[in-house]
Amino acid sequence: MAFNLGAPEGGPRRVGSSLAEINIIPLVDVVLVLLLIFMLTAPMMYRGIDVNLPKAASRPTAVEERMVLTVTRDQTLYLNDKPVTMSALDSTLRHVFSARTDKTLYLKADAGLAYGLVIETMDRVRRAGIEKLGMVTEPARER
Repeated sequence: MAFNLGAPEGGPRRVGSSLAEINIIPLVDVVLVLLLIFMLTAPMMYRGIDVNLPKAASRPTAVEERMVLTVTRDQTLYLNDKPVTMSALDSTLRHVFSARTDKTLYLKADAGLAYGLVIETMDRVRRAGIEKLGMVTEPARER
């Protein structure tokens, strides 16, 4: 026999000698069902409130376009598709960002560029007074 709950062969059985083991299988079943319910209902809770917005005759407030500084493989700089020289980058950025409330610039640099050139460009951007500098990347392809 695999295990014996009773007394030794031929002896009296002791009172209170029972197997005290917690059966957790029903608990696991309940927890998994609750997890499934919460996983299914959680996306529905972030839906928002439906309202009918009033119509207005005036134009909506202007949204500033993103400023993107692109550095190509041949080390040419473009600020939103307009060519800029490295020496004029500081003054151009100061002029462009002087009237803007959003001081964010996105940097797109070619992957084949030397590390030092990208760092030098980032340093010039910081010296021009840009508060936030974002690096634009491509998402990695899954294999």
